[in-house]
Amino acid sequence: MQVGRSIVLRGMTWDHPRGYGPLAACSAAWFARSRVRITWERRSLQDFESFPVGELAARYDLIVIDHPHVGQVTREGCLAPLGDAADCERLAGGAVGASVQSYFWGQWLWALPIDAAAQVQAWRPDRLSAPLTDWVSVLALAAEGSVLCPLRPPHNLMALFTLCGLAGCPGRGHAGELLEPGAGQEAYVRLSELCARLDPACLAMDPIAVLERMAGPDPSAVCAPLIYGYVSYSRSGAHGAPIAFGDLAPLVRGGPRSGSALGGTGIAVSARSPEREAAIAFARWVADAEAQSGPYLAGGGQPAHRAAWEDPFANRESLDFFRNTRATLEGAWIRPRHAGYMTFQVAAAERLNEALATREPAAVVIAAINRLHREVSS
Repeated sequence: MQVGRSIVLRGMTWDHPRGYGPLAACSAAWFARSRVRITWERRSLQDFESFPVGELAARYDLIVIDHPHVGQVTREGCLAPLGDAADCERLAGGAVGASVQSYFWGQWLWALPIDAAAQVQAWRPDRLSAPLTDWVSVLALAAEGSVLCPLRPPHNLMALFTLCGLAGCPGRGHAGELLEPGAGQEAYVRLSELCARLDPACLAMDPIAVLERMAGPDPSAVCAPLIYGYVSYSRSGAHGAPIAFGDLAPLVRGGPRSGSALGGTGIAVSARSPEREAAIAFARWVADAEAQSGPYLAGGGQPAHRAAWEDPFANRESLDFFRNTRATLEGAWIRPRHAGYMTFQVAAAERLNEALATREPAAVVIAAINRLHREVSS
């Protein structure tokens, strides 16, 4: 829409300082440069992970999305393509991990990565001198009542995915059976053993809830072995006690740390936007090195660009968050992105929540999860 000579764009992001702070900072800088004004609204983390993108595209010009949505948005035609295969290859060189590739589907880029994350390990450095080094140590600390883990759907499923990945068996492709049965059952047993040692409140906690508790005075909140990294809680001046983040604890000491379930966010443009070109221009700028290592980082963001992750000052100000989680992020795997995946993710996470609460047998649970995936991907 037009207000005088100024273009005004509406954007939707997620409701956490890491989600809206850097976009507000970048929007202010962009307005000074282009006279294009961007207003941002927010939705909860739960909505961000599950709300249909197509409905948002009908109301907003710019939308912050998660990569598993791209199959559905391709089918619906609700987003504007932001690049082709050559663009994907070029942009991937400047990003960390598979951040760019995760938004490439059907020969087009449907979003540009602005935030990079994977499941990593978090701990209170004033309560734990070093990160945990294997799964035996995780279970031992949990038995002491000193471990938290976000298991509110879909984060329980992300934990299961990461444990499968650490065993060398990340989810399969985009059709049919998702989890190799043997590896899936072993991962479920590990997750169930951990869950049995946790405060039952973890079944209703997302990463933000866990990190808020860890930053507070609760002496039992020492470590979260499977949690999406949040640089907000490591930065100098963060509210509460600082939290350190590092690479995942391998299943066995000295084992591989790769296999985390990739997270992060990308910025997308609605195909229905009356100001599509203006929105695309901002999306490209905010995902590039200048903004990512400048106002996006300074605004409290967790960028997706290598320039920010390799910035010495950014690491000094965050207990080396970027340096200490980089290996896990680089080894993270991309979740399925076919059109039925989001339906599966919601159903499978709810099914897993019930199973963890009642300690169902592993074979039954993994068979049920694979059946749910076959139903939406066949």
